Amino acid sequence: QVRLVESGGGLVQPGGSLRLSCAASGNIVKFTGMGWHRQAPGNQRELVAFIDFNDKANYGGSVKGRFTISKGNAKNTVILQMNGLNPEDTGVYYCYLADLARVTWGAGTQVTVSS
Repeated sequence: QVRLVESGGGLVQPGGSLRLSCAASGNIVKFTGMGWHRQAPGNQRELVAFIDFNDKANYGGSVKGRFTISKGNAKNTVILQMNGLNPEDTGVYYCYLADLARVTWGAGTQVTVSS
């Protein structure tokens, strides 16, 4: 089993910044990558960012240039730095880890962008 622990969500004003963290533990079978999806009420879950085992990052179109994904100092951790937040970024942000055995999802952390 793989366990993911997310942190860093909250309420922020438009134009502000938040930093999300995700730490994975457990039986990880050949790490492939980690990333974030998000889901707003009434919308489908969408890719935010993903970073693979070679540190190559991919971003969803709406966050390019504003969000940055990176690996943390601890093994199997990922950081999502979100700048220039706007109300359309509001939603539940889900961390996930992909390895050869499965894709594991975290419970999600709420991000609300509002004045």
